[in-house]
Amino acid sequence: MRWTPGGRSKDLEDRRGSSGGFGGGGFGGGGMRIGLGGAAVLLVLSLVFKQNFFAMLGADGGGAGAMGEPAAATDSVVGSPEEEKQVQFVSFVLDDAQSTWERLFQARGQTYQHAKLVLFRDAIQSACGFAQAATGPFYCPGDQKVYIDLGFYDELQQKFGAPGDFAEAYVLAHELGHHVQRLMGTEARVREAQERRPDLANEYSVRLELQADCYAGVWGHETAQRQILEAGDVEEGLAAAAAVGDDRIQRMSGEGVHPEAFTHGTSEQRVGWFKRGLESGRPEDCDTFKS
Repeated sequence: MRWTPGGRSKDLEDRRGSSGGFGGGGFGGGGMRIGLGGAAVLLVLSLVFKQNFFAMLGADGGGAGAMGEPAAATDSVVGSPEEEKQVQFVSFVLDDAQSTWERLFQARGQTYQHAKLVLFRDAIQSACGFAQAATGPFYCPGDQKVYIDLGFYDELQQKFGAPGDFAEAYVLAHELGHHVQRLMGTEARVREAQERRPDLANEYSVRLELQADCYAGVWGHETAQRQILEAGDVEEGLAAAAAVGDDRIQRMSGEGVHPEAFTHGTSEQRVGWFKRGLESGRPEDCDTFKS
């Protein structure tokens, strides 16, 4: 991607210096969205014990429960030059994506409210409960913040085989897609539907996640229009979407593919909806809830 390092977003909260993440807390669905590593663990547990361990998360971040209000952001942490560059990169993506959604909301006669991005190490306390780095990036609707341990990007590249800066940008844009869903009321309606029809909870979760993928693509379309994307960027994003499909994660667990346990969608579905947003650039084309 074409971007110029320098500066941090005003919407960035750096809590990497918080002790153990307390007073400070995924890449998925529910109140606290579980990450890639967390999804793999929960899938294995669900398959082994024949129970839906994803239900532990609940609509409000669930199993961990609220553990007090998050503390204010710490002073900026000075890491390695490589890590600082990554901080500046996520700041760029955050600001660019939110500026895009500001314009799209204004076109609808609505006001976009900014989300915050919280950086942490190892563990964090959010309004959705306590989370560890293994959870992966997640959006908490309770405080309207995206949480990420930058070490996740090493996992995305090494474990899931999805390298590249646009692959990293896709992850953050996906989480901001969940923020858009909250602002539009979609997230609340889905939670109500899941409570009414718990037998369809996983299906609703998949639709919510696929829409967030499509919204990430909408931002990608905007970047392409402004010639921010470089050769190979789109392929990086599509590879990242394919890497985190439920079917692929289940195969990585060694337990076979079990569609009844899907919560995020297959690799094919995630690629398809991300690509739809990339090609269209219209949020209206991201209605994954149509039958």
